[in-house]
Amino acid sequence: MKKKYVLVGSGSRSRMFLNALLKTHEASAELCALCDLNLSRTGYHNAEIKKKYDKGPYPVYPAHEFDRMIAEKKPDTVIVTTIDRTHHKYIVRAMELGCDVISEKPMTVDEEKCLHIFKTMEKTRKKLTVTFNYRYSPRNTKVKEILASGAIGDVVSVHFEWMLDTKHGADYFRRWHRDKKNSGGLLVHKATHHFDLVNWWLGAVPVEVFAMGRLAFYGRENAENRGIHDFYTRCSGSKLAEKDNFALNMKDGAELEGLYLKAEHEDGYIRDQSVFGDGISIEDTMSVMVRYNTKAVLTYSLNAFCPWEGYRISFNGTKGRLEMNIVERSYVSGSAFDQNNPDFNMQAEKEEQEKKTEIITLQKLWNKPQNITWEEGTGGHGGGDVVMLDDVFSGAKNDPFNRAAGIMDGAKSILIGIAGNRSIAAGKSIMVKDLFDLEDWQKRIAL
Repeated sequence: MKKKYVLVGSGSRSRMFLNALLKTHEASAELCALCDLNLSRTGYHNAEIKKKYDKGPYPVYPAHEFDRMIAEKKPDTVIVTTIDRTHHKYIVRAMELGCDVISEKPMTVDEEKCLHIFKTMEKTRKKLTVTFNYRYSPRNTKVKEILASGAIGDVVSVHFEWMLDTKHGADYFRRWHRDKKNSGGLLVHKATHHFDLVNWWLGAVPVEVFAMGRLAFYGRENAENRGIHDFYTRCSGSKLAEKDNFALNMKDGAELEGLYLKAEHEDGYIRDQSVFGDGISIEDTMSVMVRYNTKAVLTYSLNAFCPWEGYRISFNGTKGRLEMNIVERSYVSGSAFDQNNPDFNMQAEKEEQEKKTEIITLQKLWNKPQNITWEEGTGGHGGGDVVMLDDVFSGAKNDPFNRAAGIMDGAKSILIGIAGNRSIAAGKSIMVKDLFDLEDWQKRIAL
């Protein structure tokens, strides 16, 4: 029997789940309805579903009729892909109404909302899956395998550097993410991926966090300090934007135009704001130190205006060192260069793939460096999306790497970012337990 799903939040990120439900996993999963604040967006998806899959239209419900949707469609699972600050609202209500939940990362944006989710799970005993697709990337799984083998002994320190380039990084400063109330800032919205990877790689729990960060590049004041004097509010209709390398032309992709430009009359959401405008409350430059219960220490940095996209990570252990250097393909969510987009430019992707660099190097003490090979994946997030969606919709297999992520994984990742935000504001280190007692809740929700 097929499991029944409804989806709430129909921005560009929802497309990955819709494609899985309507094509790859249609034998075991049934899409029953779409829900959003903006019905122009759900209308766009229904039109695209008809064109691409010759299915639908699917029933649509405005956000304030979420309860009615659950009552009428009786789904087994609710998929939550709304803006981050509302994740907890739909997670909690779906559980209260008897549904399991699949949530986009981050699970939520602050410790109060996190506590609300945990209390509801304790009461309802419903299941929450958090979609950490980077775990499933073959190269990241290979790192997990090497560390678990004991090849470098006990991990003592980790250095992790993530670079967002001026295409991808800038996009967070055009969208709703630029308001920290919506996203928790990049330490929560973006770095939750990275913190989850380290937590999973090490099999460890974060204990203490110290962070520094600031808005160093984007924003009007920084632009003025660099001698820029001409400003605009949004790209569409602006002559000044035509000369700005950071401007987003929403006609670059049918999805950008359909989901946002033609839908903004309903909710006023402007997708193509200037990255050098006022009102940006998130950082673009962040450095974090994390102490784990294993005594390992993570040093992490995230910069959102780099000339290239990718990450570097090194693990120092009692028997050696493991390094990974990855150059990734940049993209803008919803554009023709988003790998989950039907308008994706395959030739451009081929050319970019030829430029990519992916290296894992293992060096044991008193030995020569050894280049590690792995089987390449295909698709978004380093090949992780396809494998993760198999887990989500077909059921997690007997996985020696334990890649399926639940509520505890979601909490551990966001709590590093939340503690980092608190540390930046207070100028001191933050004990994670003072925000949320992970150990206590692990016992309380154990099934």
